This record gives sequence, C-alpha cells and structure tokens, in this order.
Amino acid sequence: MRKFKNIALTLWQKNKIMKFSMKRRKSTQNLVYISIISLGFLCISCKDSPSASINTESELIMKINAVQEQVMAQGNMTEVEEQALLSLCSIVSHDDGLATYTTDNSMILKDVEIVPVYIGCEELSIEETRECFNNKVSTFIEREFNLNLSKDLNLSEPKLVEAFFIINENGNLTGMKVRNSEVNVQAEILRVLRKMPVMKPATNNGKSVSVLCSIIVKYGNNVEVDVVYIPERPD
Repeated sequence: MRKFKNIALTLWQKNKIMKFSMKRRKSTQNLVYISIISLGFLCISCKDSPSASINTESELIMKINAVQEQVMAQGNMTEVEEQALLSLCSIVSHDDGLATYTTDNSMILKDVEIVPVYIGCEELSIEETRECFNNKVSTFIEREFNLNLSKDLNLSEPKLVEAFFIINENGNLTGMKVRNSEVNVQAEILRVLRKMPVMKPATNNGKSVSVLCSIIVKYGNNVEVDVVYIPERPD
C-alpha cells in the first residue's frame, strides 16, 4: 500500500513539475510577444516625430536588449523569438523610414519624365531606361533576399507584401517602409533595400527630382518582386 502511495506521490509531483514548466514556458512566450508588440508601438511613436534623434533610437535598442535579458532570465528563447527581437532591433536601428522622411516633395515614379538610371541602364531610350530600372531593382532584391527566412515560415501558400522607398535627388534610397508582414520579413526587405546601389537621380523638366517607388514582394519557398506604380501615397 505504501509503495502505491509513493508511486502516486511521485506521479503527482511530476505532474506538478510539468504543469509549472509549461506555465513558465507560456509566461515566457507571452512576455516575448507582448514585449515585441510594445516595442513596436515604441518604434512607431519614435518614428512619428521628425525630430527623433539617434539618442532616442539608442535608448529604444537598449530597451530591446533589456527585454531580451529579461526573457533569457526566465527561460531560454526559441530561435524564432530571438530572431523576432533581432529583426525588430534591425528595423529601428536606421533613421530612414517614411515617418521621418516626407513623401510630399517626391514625384510618383509613373509621373516622372526619366526614371532613376540604375547601373547598366545608361544610354537607353526613356522607355528602355524605365524597363531596365524595373528589371534591375527586381533582380537585385530577389538575389539579395535571404530565402531561408521565408522558407522557415513554412507557409502553406506564398504571401504578398508591399514596400515603398524614395530615390532622392542625389540618387540615394531613403524613406523606406514595408507594409504589415512578419517582423523578420520586414527587416530583411529593409536590409536589402539599404544595400541598393546609388543611381543617377530621376529628372523632370531638366531637373533632378526625388521619386516615390513601390514594389510587391511575393515570398514563400521563392521570392518574386514586381515594381508597380503607386495608386496612392502610403500612410
């Protein structure tokens, strides 16, 4: 009888330990998700102000690091959770978003006389330059995008996400924004856009102008990019 009581007690203890571990794990996951959401709102609030400084961004990154340390203290993070925090840190570590760079003074790509001239698209006709620009931008993003990130999502079918960027009057990319998608996908698209080479700026009425461009990225087991003409300016 005592033997059965001891076995029952042991099983009860194991059950309690398992429940505690599961509860702790769930608590850790909730902390990660809540922290990411909260930090996302912090990112938005920081980026909404044109006067947001590098110091503010540094403080935000410190908060992200603090969250990571807090989570690690409560239990090991999964690779997915750690990647989400790292991606969020990557997104806010650059001051080149549309929230800090107005599109009001930028022409929409379809309305400009001569589009930006990508390397290798020189000395072409106006229409050929436009087509060459589209092909070069699409090819660059498809080549540089880390396909493992989208494959690891194990999507049942490909997803689409819109991204916007400005090529300013000096030919540099800025004003980048990615529509709602997984945080690691957003960070990867921004990382690739930031690597885009400097181009000869677009011209209109003989003057260099900044232009607002948009792309649609289709991601899953493969990545495809389509350069589109923006029907309206992004929020």
